[in-house]
Amino acid sequence: MGAVLRLPLAKGVPVIVRCKPENDLKITPDALEESITPKTKWLVLNSPGNPTGMAYTRAELEALAAVVRRFPHVHVLSDDIYEHLVYDGFEFATFAEVAPDLKDHVLTVNGVSKTYAMTGWRIGYGAGHPRLIEAMAILQSQSTSNAPSLCQEACLAALNGPQDFLARWAKVYAERRDKALDVLNAIPGLTCLKPQGAFYLYPSCAAFMGKHTPAGTQIASDTDFAAYLLEAVGVAVVPGVAFGLSPYFRISYALETQMLLEACHRIAQAVGVLR
Repeated sequence: MGAVLRLPLAKGVPVIVRCKPENDLKITPDALEESITPKTKWLVLNSPGNPTGMAYTRAELEALAAVVRRFPHVHVLSDDIYEHLVYDGFEFATFAEVAPDLKDHVLTVNGVSKTYAMTGWRIGYGAGHPRLIEAMAILQSQSTSNAPSLCQEACLAALNGPQDFLARWAKVYAERRDKALDVLNAIPGLTCLKPQGAFYLYPSCAAFMGKHTPAGTQIASDTDFAAYLLEAVGVAVVPGVAFGLSPYFRISYALETQMLLEACHRIAQAVGVLR
């Protein structure tokens, strides 16, 4: 999904741009342009995305850049946290790379949480115009002070160390994705796009809205659907409302393959008894 932000610091008003299934849940140039106003400050772009796993091709980024060029007051925050988790030969590209003329308007952010499985270290980093980085440093110094030196050293070790394991991890993730997709898309009523990156599946549960559980409870939202899965078959998922797009739910496949497949089969069992 995409979001256009109007921002003075914490008082910014987020403008959520709804991304449609027919566009692979990605923002289009037309949708972006229609959402920009004189007050717009930032376009926040996450590719590959959470929760959908969909990623922007170089051509798609170039098309979005063409829109941004027409609005020089708009900056782009390019969230590349899943940069190395792409599959099926997908070529990752980042916004500043495809539109170098806009680099002074781009803040590229990344981190070690996803690629290097260092979630608890809470280390991220950014690259952008010196004035922007200086302002960020001032703000951070008055809020969180600084990242612990131990965490910074761990981050450097991850970034500068051997990278050969990344291809192996990506292969395993792709295999898990495909196996889970086979189970989920075989469930009548469930539909799920094939993600190009990250480690999430984002199936639509729209077909089950209005149905009733064996206990007689009506499923009125994806929150209800997620609660039903947890109570009925012990499967924890995140409802789509948490990401601004319903009725969907998010499944992470960053876990052991057999456990993932067991969860998918339990989902099939749970929805099979809805009426």
